[in-house]
Amino acid sequence: MRERPESVLTELQTRVQHRDRIVISAITYAELRFGAIGKKSSPRHNVIVDEFMARIDAVLAWDMAAVEETVKIKKRLSDKGTPIGNNDTMIAGHAVSANSVLLTNNKKEFKRVPDLEIEVW
Repeated sequence: MRERPESVLTELQTRVQHRDRIVISAITYAELRFGAIGKKSSPRHNVIVDEFMARIDAVLAWDMAAVEETVKIKKRLSDKGTPIGNNDTMIAGHAVSANSVLLTNNKKEFKRVPDLEIEVW
């Protein structure tokens, strides 16, 4: 969000106009809100997050299916020696469990996850 919020909001608005269902993981939502209290936070951060959230259809609850997929992903990546961060692992597990496309600008990490469909904005 900090790096290019205008392009994300523009793409998001296009998807909304096409009536695509846009959801985010509860983990992602927490990351967005935590960004308002970090060292790099700014007064504009909450405005950007609020504008983004106004276009979201739902925040997906962290559930048992998300946990199970996260554990599988964590094990596979650990066994290969290519782990990713804990939050990214949880977000990937949540996307897989919800049969959703993960929208990200962090292709480097998420491309390691098998069975995860990603799209870069």
